[in-house]
Amino acid sequence: MYMQYRTIWISDIHLGTSGCQAEYLLDFLKHNEAETFYLVGDIIDGWRLKKSWYWPQAHNDVVQKILRKVRKGSEVFYIPGNHDEVARQFIGMTFGDIQIRNEMIHITANGKRLWITHGDLFDSVMQYAKWLAYLGDSAYTIILVINRWFNNIRIKLGFQYWSLSQFLKHKVKNAVSFIADFEAIMAREARKRKCDGVVCGHIHKAEIRDIDGLLYCNDGDWVESLTALVETFEGELKIIHWPHILKEEEGARIEPIVINSFNGFPVNALAIAENPALPVASSASDLVVQELET
Repeated sequence: MYMQYRTIWISDIHLGTSGCQAEYLLDFLKHNEAETFYLVGDIIDGWRLKKSWYWPQAHNDVVQKILRKVRKGSEVFYIPGNHDEVARQFIGMTFGDIQIRNEMIHITANGKRLWITHGDLFDSVMQYAKWLAYLGDSAYTIILVINRWFNNIRIKLGFQYWSLSQFLKHKVKNAVSFIADFEAIMAREARKRKCDGVVCGHIHKAEIRDIDGLLYCNDGDWVESLTALVETFEGELKIIHWPHILKEEEGARIEPIVINSFNGFPVNALAIAENPALPVASSASDLVVQELET
């Protein structure tokens, strides 16, 4: 199976931690190509690496796979998050042809403006109680270890990957409330920037939905969700779930699991009258990526 997209967004890989599902990400990258890749923060977990070094071969393979995408002609942008905030000192620079940016604006094939940011800069816990974020990170790491063991047993029994940690998180009322608040804040910030929507990561919950006329997209993560956000050449946005590792000897074509998709941007009748639909891009040269003015 081989899929080609206009754009792919991935974030929250957390290389350098035992919770990182590098094997699944490697398989996703092997079977999916794009003209443009956005790495939307928390690619490497500097917080965890400061405490103890953990870097298996699979994590190195992920880095090499991304660099290979660049060599094959894909454009790759890296927008650091809180766990890899050390990379923010290199904003505006390029390493291995990977361009490091603070935030971006992406123009879709149908002319819509999407603001791209990791999201931690709009997380009140991160900004005003960072000690609490560190404490929560330690507890979260324990949950991810349990999740990994749980899924190792499931796979041996012939079942597909299922995130126990996601299930537990979504059952906790405070966590659900935090996620809803975060999503509303991100949509509001996108509106301030005169954008049609936002693409972010940070909270490890893949989502595409309308919030007061703004499109909120979260590409999920590669420790729990195993998801990426993709854009087709027609401008359709989809959340792709990748809970399997394809075996070469199988030879079968397995379609990607789409858990959420969006063909257009919901607007009211007045907005349609005032802003007629923009033309769909006809070629790769129509891709416009603009760095935000800061």
